Formats: sequence, structure tokens, C-alpha cells
Amino acid sequence: MTSVPPRPPLVLASASPRRRALLEQIGYGPDTVEPAALDEAVLPGERPEAHAARLARAKAEAVAARHPGAFVLGADTVVACGRRILDKAESEESARRCLTLLSGRRHRVCGGVTVIDPAGRAVSRLVRTAVAFKQLSDEEIVAYLACGEWRGKAGGYAIQGRAAAFVRFMGGSYSNVVGLPLHETYGLLVGLGLPPRPPGPM
Repeated sequence: MTSVPPRPPLVLASASPRRRALLEQIGYGPDTVEPAALDEAVLPGERPEAHAARLARAKAEAVAARHPGAFVLGADTVVACGRRILDKAESEESARRCLTLLSGRRHRVCGGVTVIDPAGRAVSRLVRTAVAFKQLSDEEIVAYLACGEWRGKAGGYAIQGRAAAFVRFMGGSYSNVVGLPLHETYGLLVGLGLPPRPPGPM
């Protein structure tokens, strides 16, 4: 009887619980989570799309070097208004600046994804999602800051939480705004030969 070779492990090069949950949603729960711990500073003149793509690949490459024989997935999410990249909000003041800037305006979320297979082949995708916020009142901003969902989020908001009420338009991948474009990620993993895990018993 022919034995089935063991399934190579999948390593997520990110500490984001949102990315891990999204992968689990489509049958790709990672075997290991190992953040790359890179300098994520924006390079001079670097556009948002290039920044997201560069960091996703750099994260995957850094972690793949420590996990031979594994599939490694790196990802990065950038919120941008025009050429301006909004930082991850680490204080109420930074979150307030982001929300004030996004109020009543359209912005885009750029998601970079790179997967490296056990043979060292790397494939990447860049996904853009357009998002438009309603005009936010001072009271709405204060209330959102009080809920704390903004902390550590690119652009100062989490679309999967209370900020969903602010979105009057979206064009493109919703999961990309949460943290990982699932359609494109699934295509990369399947294309490199890693099938999703079979569903467990109901």
C-alpha cells in the first residue's frame, strides 16, 4: 500500500491574530506562528503598494530561512490616502488623527502576500480595496476611541468591529481590509501544491 507523504507545515510570518483566524477560516490554520520582527519603516519615496509588497516578501523570506521544508506565508496591510501611508495607531492621539483624516473620504487598503514553498519558490500578490467613510462627528470619534478597537490597527480602525458602521462604500476584498485577502491567498497556496486541511467532524 502506497504511503501518503506527510503534509509540509505552514508557517505564518506574522503575530496578527486576525491573519491566523482568517487562514483557519479557509482550512489553512498555521502549524507555527513566527513573526519576522523586521524594521517596517517606509523607505524614502516608497508608495503604499510597494511598501506592502516589499514587507510581505521580506517577512516571508526572513522566516523561511529558519524553517527549511515548510511553506511560509508573509503578509502586510497598508492603509493609504493618496501617497500617504497611515501608521498603526498606538495612541489615542494617533488614532484620532487617522479617523479625522479618513472622515468623509475614500481611502485604499493595500494588502501584500508572499508564499514561499519548501523548494524556495516565492509567489506574491498585491490586493487593493477601496473604502469610503461617512463624515464622522466629534462624538462618533470620541466613542470609537473609547472602545479601544483602534489600538495597533493600520489606519486606526478595525473594520470587523464597530468601525463597520462608518463604511458607506467598499470596492474589493473585505478580508483584505481585515488583514489578509483570502481569495488570493488561497490561490497562492493551492497553486504551490498545499491543499487545505480536510474539515474535521461536525
